[in-house]
Order: sequence, then C-alpha cells, then structure tokens
Amino acid sequence: MESYLKQNFDVEPKNPTEEALKKWRSAVWLVKNPRRRFRMVADLAKRAAAEKKRKKIQEKIRIALYVQKAALQFIDGTFLKFCYKHIKFVFMSKVVQAGYDIEPEDLAYIVRSHNNKTYDFHGGLQGLARKIKVSLRDGVLSGDLSKRQQIFGCNRFVEKPQRPLWMFIWDALQDMTLIILMVCAVISVGVGIATEGWPKGMYDGLGIILCILLVVVVTAVSDYKQSLQFADLDKEKKNIIIQVTRDGTRKKVSIYDLVVGDVVHLSIGDQVPADGIFIDGYSLSIDESSLSGESEPVNVDKKRPFLLSGTKVQDGSGKMLVTSVGMKTEWGRLMVTLSEGGDDETPLQVKLNGVATVIGKIGLAFAVLTFVVLTARFIVMKLVNNDLSNWYMSDGLELLNYFAIAVTILVVAVPEGLPLAVTLSLAFAMKKLMNDRALVRHLSACETMGSATCICTDKTGTLTTNHMVVTRLWVAGEPKDIKSVKSSISEKVLTVLLQSVFLNTSSEVVKGESGKTNIIGSPTETALLEFGLLFQSNHNDISKTVKIIKVAPFNSVKKKMSVLVALPNGKLRAFCKGASEIILNVCDKIVNGDGETVELSDKQRKAITDVINNFACEALRTICLAFKDIETGSSSDEIPENGYAIIAVVGIKDPVRPGVKEAVKTCLDAGIMVRMVTGDNIHTAKAIAKECGILTPGGLAIEGPEFREKTPEQLKEIIPRLQVMARSLPLDKHKLVTFLRNEFKEVVAVTGDGTNDAPALHEADIGLAMGIAGTEVAKENADVVIMDDNFKTIVYVARWGRSVYINIQKFVQFQLTVNVVALMTNFVSACTSGSAPLTAVQLLWVNMIMDTLGALALATEPPHDGLMKRPPIGRDVNFITKIMWRNIIGQSIYQLVVLGILQYDGKNILSLNGPDSTVVLNTMIFNTFVFCQVFNEINSRDMEKINVVSGIFVSWVFVLVMVCTVTFQVIIVELLGTFASTVPLSWELWLISVVLGAISLPVGAALKCIPIESSMHIGAVKQHDGYEPLPRGPDMA
Repeated sequence: MESYLKQNFDVEPKNPTEEALKKWRSAVWLVKNPRRRFRMVADLAKRAAAEKKRKKIQEKIRIALYVQKAALQFIDGTFLKFCYKHIKFVFMSKVVQAGYDIEPEDLAYIVRSHNNKTYDFHGGLQGLARKIKVSLRDGVLSGDLSKRQQIFGCNRFVEKPQRPLWMFIWDALQDMTLIILMVCAVISVGVGIATEGWPKGMYDGLGIILCILLVVVVTAVSDYKQSLQFADLDKEKKNIIIQVTRDGTRKKVSIYDLVVGDVVHLSIGDQVPADGIFIDGYSLSIDESSLSGESEPVNVDKKRPFLLSGTKVQDGSGKMLVTSVGMKTEWGRLMVTLSEGGDDETPLQVKLNGVATVIGKIGLAFAVLTFVVLTARFIVMKLVNNDLSNWYMSDGLELLNYFAIAVTILVVAVPEGLPLAVTLSLAFAMKKLMNDRALVRHLSACETMGSATCICTDKTGTLTTNHMVVTRLWVAGEPKDIKSVKSSISEKVLTVLLQSVFLNTSSEVVKGESGKTNIIGSPTETALLEFGLLFQSNHNDISKTVKIIKVAPFNSVKKKMSVLVALPNGKLRAFCKGASEIILNVCDKIVNGDGETVELSDKQRKAITDVINNFACEALRTICLAFKDIETGSSSDEIPENGYAIIAVVGIKDPVRPGVKEAVKTCLDAGIMVRMVTGDNIHTAKAIAKECGILTPGGLAIEGPEFREKTPEQLKEIIPRLQVMARSLPLDKHKLVTFLRNEFKEVVAVTGDGTNDAPALHEADIGLAMGIAGTEVAKENADVVIMDDNFKTIVYVARWGRSVYINIQKFVQFQLTVNVVALMTNFVSACTSGSAPLTAVQLLWVNMIMDTLGALALATEPPHDGLMKRPPIGRDVNFITKIMWRNIIGQSIYQLVVLGILQYDGKNILSLNGPDSTVVLNTMIFNTFVFCQVFNEINSRDMEKINVVSGIFVSWVFVLVMVCTVTFQVIIVELLGTFASTVPLSWELWLISVVLGAISLPVGAALKCIPIESSMHIGAVKQHDGYEPLPRGPDMA
C-alpha cells in the first residue's frame, strides 16, 4: 500500500507542482460524495481561471498607468475644468450635505489614474485635505468615522458569503450510496406495505431513511462548525494593524477600520493599506509588482505622490493621506480573484485520499461478492425447493434487502471520513493555536511542524523580551554611570549626544490619549529615545531647530541608519548609528571630554573595541553613535560613508524571556536542534545563547562574513556543530536553510521579521513570522505568524503539529479495524448462512460511529507532554506503521472470533430458546460489535502505551462522544427495535456485551507487549554522519 501511496499520492507540503496535484486527483477512485470529500481541496480549474483573470487585471492596470499618464499631457486644462464642474454639478449633492467638497469617485480616480493635472487642479495635497475636511497634522476626528464610511465606503473587499447550514446538509445528501439506499428504502416501504400491510411493512424502509437523515445532519453540523472556524481564521489572517494619526495622537487601528482622510504612517515592509497621496517621508520606495506585475520599485515623493493599495514599502518611510478604500481601489478588484480556487490540500489529506481509494476498492469487491453470494444462495434454495419458477413480492423484497446490505457495506467500506478527519483535526489545532498566540496561515504548516528537526530562530524579541533599556554607556573616551551622565560630561558633548539620539531616529515621541508620552518605533530606537528623554524632556527643542535633508533608514544589510541635517548656522551635519564594529570602522575621529573632535589613535580604537566586547559579554546589545560635520560649500546632499567622529557606545539590556530556557530544553529533548541566527555582535549572541541553553560545550558560534566565505565541503563539516550565527545577513539565513534542507535533508523551521527575511521564510519548510516585530512582507511569506513573538509559542506549534499527525494515525487505526470486522462479519455470514447479522440500519449507525463521531473523538485530542519526548516524524516514513498494523490485525482477530462464536454457537452459549431467539442473538451480536468499537476507540488513544485512560477527561470532546455513542446505542436497542431490527436485551445480556467489548482493553495491552520497532525510532531523523550528538540542554550550557 505504501509504495502505491508514494507513487500516486505524494505532494510537497509547500508549493506542490501542478503535475503532482493533478496526478493524485486522477488516481482517486470510488468517491461516494465528491462535493463533501473535495470541499477542502483546491479547484484547479477555478484557480487557473482566477489566475488568468488576475493577470488581465494586472495588465489593464499597467497599461492604464502608462497610457493615462501619456494621454493626460495632451488634455487641455480648460476642458478638464469644464468637465469637473459638470460632474460636480450633477453628482455632488449627497457629498455636499455630508460636508465634503469632492465626489468619492473623483477622489479615487486621481490616485488610480496617477492624474497629476486633476491632482493639481484640486489644489494638490493641501487642497484635497481641505475638500475631505481633514488636518494633515492631527488626522481625522473619531466622531467623523461613521460618516466617512457612509460617504466614501469601508475598507473591506467583496467576499463570498458564509455558506448556511442547509447547504452543508444538501452537500451531505449528495452521497451516491446514501441516495441508492434511500431509493431502496422507499421501494422497501412500498413493497413492505403491499405484502405485510400498514404499518408493519414500512418499518424497515423507514428505519433506513431515519438513519440516513441522522447521519446527514450530524455530518453537516460537523462540517458547518469547521467552516465557521476556518472563516474566523481567514478573517484574522487578513487583519493588518496600521499606524495612523487620529485626534492629534498616533494610534494603531485595524486595516478594516481605515477611512478616507486617515493619515497613515508607512515603514519598510509595510503593505500600503489603501489608495492615497504622499504627505512626507524619506527615500520611500514602493514595490508595485503585486498590483501591476512590474518588478522595478517605484520612488514616491512630492513630484510622484500616488500610492496604490496592496503595494509594499521596499525602502524608506513616510506618511500618506488615504483617498480611497475597499472596492474603490484596484487592489479591491484584484482581491476578489485571490481566494478563487481555494488553498492547496495538505500532504496528509492527499495521502488519506489514497488510503480511502485503496480501501474503497477492497470494500467494493466485498460488497459485490456479498450481494452475489446472498443472491446465489437465495436462488439455489428456490431451486432446491423446486420453486424457481414462482416469484412473489416477498422474494423481491428479500433481494432488495440483499442489495441494500451490499450498498450499506459499501457505505461502511469506503472511508470517506479519512481525508475529512485531517481537515477536522487541522481546524481544531488551528483554533487552539490561535488561543496560544499562533496564527496558522497555511494548513500544511500544522502537519509539517510535527516533522521539524531544526529551528533557526532570531534572538531579539523571540528569545528575549524585546523590552530594551540602556544600562551601560561609554562616552567621550570613558565609561559613565547612566544616572550621573548629565553632571559628568560637558554641555557640548551632551548636546551632540542628544542630537544623535533625537535626530537620527525612525521612531516618534507622541502624546497618547491620556496625555502620557509614548514612543512609537522599534524596541532599540525606543530604548535610545527613553535614554535621551532622561536629559531632554522636550525633544522638539532639538528637532525644531534643524532641518532634515536626507535619511538612510536602517536595514538588516547595512546594519546602520544615517541622517543628514542642516544646523541653525547653515552648516550640514551627518549622524550615523548602528552595529558597533561597523560604525567604529567608518570613524577616524573621536569626541573628547571637551566636545572637540580629535584623531582616533590605534590605542583608542583598541580600547573602544574592548568596551564593545565587554558590553557584549554582559549580553548587552551594543550601538555606536557617531557624527560628521560637512565642509562649508559642499552642495552634495549625499550622506557620507566614512570620516565620522565616534560619540558614544551604548549597551542595551534585553532580558531573556521567562520560560525560553525550558522551551529550548523541550525542543532538544524532542530531537529538534535549535540554532540562533542573529544580526547582533557575536559576544552578545554567545552570552544569550548560553543563557538559553542553545550554545553547549562543543557547539560552534560563527559570524556571518566567515560563514559566507566557507566552501560547500567546509559547510558540511561545520553545520552539524553550528549553534549560533552572529552578524548575519538575511542571505546568510537563506543559505543556511537551503543547505540544511538540500544537503542534510532536515525539516527546517525558520523565524523572520524583516522584509529581507522573506526569501528564507519562503525557502524553509515552515516559515515563522513575528506578529509584533514582523513586517507585512515577512508575514505574507510565512506559514505561521507568532502573534506574541515568543519562542515558547513556536514549541506549542511543534507540539500541535505532532499531535495532528498522531491523532490522524489513531483515527486510521480505529477506522480500519471497524472496516475489517464489519466487512468480514457480513461477508462470511452471507457465504455460510445466507444472511447478514448486521442490517442496513445497524451498519449505518456503525458507519456514523467510526466516521463522523470517531473523527470527532480521536482527531481532536489535545497534545500531551510525551509527544515532545520522541524524535521528529521523518520525511518519508510509512503513514500506516507496523505498530498500527499489529493493533489493527490483533483487535480484528479478537472481534471476529467473538462475533463468529456468537454467530455460530451463540444460542447454545447464551441459552437462547423460543421463536425470538434469532433476533435476540442478532441484537446481541450488534450490541457486542458496537461495544467492541467503543472500547477499541479508547484503546486507540495511544498506539504504544498500555495506559490508554491517562488524561482521558482532559479531552472533553472524546468523553462526550463516548457518552453519546453509548446512550444512543441503548436507545436503538431498547426503544427503536421496530426500525433497527433489534429487541430489548436482559441485563445479563447487556453485561455480557459490555464485558466482551471491554476485553478489547486487555487484548490491546497484550498486543502492545509484542515487540515491534517503535514509531519513536521508525523514520526518526538520525544524527548527521561524522559527528557525535552534542550534549544538550540548559544544564550543559
């Protein structure tokens, strides 16, 4: 079976090929209900049509941008003025009543068409701001939000409405076998009434119909609840938090709450949330490829001020005025096509479609054989009795009953619920992970994380708290105590120090709604500004006296930020800050105690290097501050690259998060190697890594530049021992991930927060983006968003990933056991006695126990600590393991022996006499069979451990399903005998049924004593050749 599955039902977890997707679809055979079975499977035809439509829209946008910009050069201004007045006269009445002076369509057209003439005609930025009644400094007023939404629209896109419950019921009714059974039931009612009279003749058929309706309703409700969970998660995925200025204060709002007139703040990696006009900013570069298909970035400034929704900020920063939202933007039209076709199916869903296909073929063969054998026996009996020429209505009813039993065997045999159990388990896991602060963007990531063998994690914010404070300072040639800085350095030194802090920053000091001072920006910038505010409470006193000429924002490649300013005396001064060694390398001067710049000697350079290393060894992030005065007469506005004077070295404390040390140990115990990849100084990185338990004796710490120079052969030698990479670039992370996956066949999870991390996140098996520090570009390329940026949350994802895989294995083991027993019992009985002990109604009930209810019980079990004490699941392991086959075969043999004994000698053993002995025995067989499944379901909670009841009450869904199954079984036997072909049983027979079912537990325990290579070792990832496992855990650090 496994070779067949690998050949036909094997797809990659990320970015599967079109060929692989088509291949498994063509291999699927005998699908009872395509509408339900493939509900969570991508529609390739619809996806291709959507892609074609999307490309057409992109082409249209691109052509429109070029054509309109060219054509508008020839439009006469007078004609434009006339047209505008005419439009205003016809359409503006509603807008004027609301207090605005421009039509929403006109406003949207300005940006959409990049129409500079219309833009200038309306008075440019200031004119548009006046017409939509907004202050560019204070933003919109909160009281105007609802009015703006009514006139200009909401920032939401047209989405498919949520499917109602009745549509899921309709889908469940599309099952071909159920339709055949309903037809049989209706015929049975008609024939039964004709032969046996009213109401006795209708009971068999009506029982089947009622049972089918019960199956349909339970199935539909389960599917409907799943769809609601996915809808909530999908909404959360699209919810982006935007920084805006409203009521004069800077605040964060949902992208859904954005309105026309909002002043939005943009920085590297952000998604432009709506169409708008550039207000101000520095070096703002926009990637419009998602909208127009053009890969070349566009520079946005006051000459080209138009910003389109859905594009990404590639570099720089700025502010924009929102002019159109939602479906009035081109992005809104494009978004409608993005959800067409659905998401790719996961590898487990595909694999279980393959299992269902194999079992379905076997089931069909048994169903046909059962019908043939029953029919043949019936005809032979008529032949023996010389009655072959005489056919009665009751004979037709008997043959119809045989056909119904054969179809019902097919219902039970085709495990339609297998692929859907994966969806159920993933939906449950995704909802629980959302509560644990992890947003799963791609379904397959839940599965893949269970196989992760390596986590490449950032340091800042993931292993540490991301709450930074300046604790150490070296300034003017010597270390200073933070509290006494003001009194221990000259006024001139303090001035240039505070200038470097307040002018060279991408963060902003704002007043909150309560009047309290808040700092909006990165944690490092926040720490520096908080430090500066200790000595200068009003930061505006410094910033308002200078004019900022140019800004080079920080990025992870340069590892520095620079700014060029014009001082009050007219001179130009450049400030630079960033990674200490990098800034020190561009300095050839130093600010002395009097505030004068003097030459930097080699001895001083060495002393500063020692200061940097000492700070770093204390696990501090070190930042160097420097400046350079530009010579008078220089007309260039370029920021200099060298010749700076070093002002200070700052040591910033970022404590390790509580619980990270234990989380790292959990990963190491689970066979998951944790590697730190950070842009920080190597001494800082090593200190933090040792504190977390990542860096152990014998482990290797290396810097990015050294890593880049290694040959592939050298990398093969060092990577197995590599635990820390410092001063790394995003491309180093990408190179490491690629090497681990291709050369060592590792399953790699990697964290990232910056725009430049996107390639590594995309390349990794599981990309983990940071929810707080992460940019929208990083999140878009990730599979999971860690909402709290916490390493512990990554471990939760790994636990749930393993849980999903194990839960599906439990369910498959349980379902295959039921399949084998139900098929063999009815087939052998049909061959030997000419009748099936389990009727169509009874088999439908069994089908619901093992399908919908079984999936609910086993596929939603929460993870336990034992999951993280075994090696990861290998890439190419057999899904149905030897341990599962042992349990399936063992339990099947026990159940078949018990049911066989009852079938052939049950009357003697149970002392059953009288005219109703046969129906009592058949009821007893049915009851015993069901209780065998109930206790086998408990057995399936753990495939290897004998204690299967441990933690059973933690899974309330499992307990509820068990209670409901037993309760309804009692009702069927005791009260619904007319429809289910059962009779009430005595308490002795009930006890025997329960005991025979309960013996499954000791049988299961005995089976688990049979030695088979544990799944903890089968397919587990072995250590790389050529090195011994490192000592692991915080205690070895």
